[in-house]
Amino acid sequence: MHLTFPALLQFSDVGLLLLRLMVAVVFLDSGWNHLKNPVERATSIGASPRFTVFLGTAEVAGSIGVALGILTQLAATGLVLIMLGAIQKKIFVWKTGFWGGRAYGWHYDLMLVVMNLVIITTGGGKLVLL
Repeated sequence: MHLTFPALLQFSDVGLLLLRLMVAVVFLDSGWNHLKNPVERATSIGASPRFTVFLGTAEVAGSIGVALGILTQLAATGLVLIMLGAIQKKIFVWKTGFWGGRAYGWHYDLMLVVMNLVIITTGGGKLVLL
């Protein structure tokens, strides 16, 4: 394996921490939006208010786990499942293309799936609590 900048490998755990924090910010914001007005949010995503509260709670809990490194792989797996559900809805229900159309495309959701897969396969690095 040829590395152009092998000295940067010493910062891989910091890079994974930054990745985890970015994922956490996105899901914390999304989850909070689900929880602060579940009826309005439920209407916009085509779900019941009860499911929207569940979804928001799962996103907030997953974001906290990923950010702090608490059950990191489990938290990231939950976030992957949420995003797979979002991708499914965008493709098959809303008929949204990869880049968009009537709504935002599912390229963003797929990117979050891959980011969480990196977290799952690396355990989130060494800078974790549990």
